[in-house]
Amino acid sequence: MTEVHEQKPSQTRKVLRGRPYSLSEFARKYRLDEEEANRLFQKFGPSAMELDLLMAAKRRPPVSLAALGV
Repeated sequence: MTEVHEQKPSQTRKVLRGRPYSLSEFARKYRLDEEEANRLFQKFGPSAMELDLLMAAKRRPPVSLAALGV
């Protein structure tokens, strides 16, 4: 008989798509407070592609580099 092993969510690994964001870079780019940026980072991981898609779906455009003073 075949055994089925269920993995807990903490044991599964998400595939990183695109380059990773740092938490501060993500928060700064979308002008998020630290708590909200951390919540999204924990839920969706550091993937720039995933987080950019999420923020586009929320209709939160990124802040331009000129506005950030970079």
